Amino acid sequence: MTRTQYFVASSIDGFIAAPDGGLDWLLQFDGFEGGQESYDGFLAGVGAIIMGADTYRFLLDQKLEVWPYADTPVWVFSHTELPAIDGASLRFVSGDVLPVHREASAAAAGANVWLVGGGNLVAQFQQAGLLDDLLLSIVPVLLGSGRPLLPVSTTTAPLALERQRTLGSGVVELAYRMQPAPTDA
Repeated sequence: MTRTQYFVASSIDGFIAAPDGGLDWLLQFDGFEGGQESYDGFLAGVGAIIMGADTYRFLLDQKLEVWPYADTPVWVFSHTELPAIDGASLRFVSGDVLPVHREASAAAAGANVWLVGGGNLVAQFQQAGLLDDLLLSIVPVLLGSGRPLLPVSTTTAPLALERQRTLGSGVVELAYRMQPAPTDA
C-alpha cells in the first residue's frame, strides 16, 4: 500500500534550513554512522517524489553529475519556470496538491511517495489529509531561526510514535504515523 512520507532532517529547535535556505548546519553531519544505511533503506521503498521549488533549486545548485533519483518520477511544485535536468523524470506543477498526489501515488505503483523538503508544501499535504508518515532525523544543533519543519495552520491529532533509534553523532531518528483529525460526532 502506498504511503505518503515526509523523510526529513531538522535541527533540535525545529528548522529544516537556515533562514536563507542554507544547509551547512546539516551538511557538517554528512557520513554519520547509520545515516547512509537509513537513507538507502528509505529510498528503496520510494516509487515517486514530490518536492518544492527551493529543494529543486538546491539540487540544481549542487551541479550534480548524476541525478540522484534515477528513474523515479518527480513532481516539482513551482510558480516559476525552472530548467529541467537531463536524465530526470520531471513534471513541473503548481496549484492544488490533491491531483498531483493522485498522479504520484498511481506512478508509485504500490511503493511510497516521498515529500522532499519544503515544510510549507508538506503542510499543504498534511492539511489535505494526505500525509501518512513523518520520518524525522533530529540533528544535534540549534539554529535559532530558519525554515520550520512543518508549519501547520492548526493543531494536529497526536502522532503515533512507531520507532526510534539513535544514530551516530547524536542524531535521533523518529518515525511517526499521522493520525486522522478527530471528528465531531
